[in-house]
Amino acid sequence: QVQLVESGGGLVQAGGSLRLTCVASGSIFSINVMGWYRQAPGKQRELVARITSGGSTNYADSVKGRFTISRDNAKNTVYLQMNSLKPEDTAVYYCNAFVATMDRRYVYYDYWGQGTQVTVSS
Repeated sequence: QVQLVESGGGLVQAGGSLRLTCVASGSIFSINVMGWYRQAPGKQRELVARITSGGSTNYADSVKGRFTISRDNAKNTVYLQMNSLKPEDTAVYYCNAFVATMDRRYVYYDYWGQGTQVTVSS
C-alpha cells in the first residue's frame, strides 16, 4: 500500500557532496517521522537522521554539522543533504517512514525503502 523510493546515491570523492531523496507514495493519510538509516558491510543498520512532521530533527553524532535532513510534507518527500563526505560514510542508505494509510488513519506503520548505495572514495 505504501512505497518508499530512494534516489541520489552514487560514487563521490572524499570531501564531496550528495543529496538523497525519498518519495513516499500509495494510500497515504499521514506521515509522522521520516528518516534515513545506513548499513555498512558487516555492521548493523544505524540511524543517520530523522525529522518529524513538524520539522524537529535529530542526527547521529557522526554526521552532525555535515548532513542536513529536510522534508516536503506536501510531496511526501524527505531529503538528506550530505556534505564533506568521508570514506566511513560509505553504506547503503535506507529511507524510513511511519505512515498511516487511508484505511487505518490513526495507526502508524513502519515502512522502508529498498536502499541506495553511497560510496565515498579516499
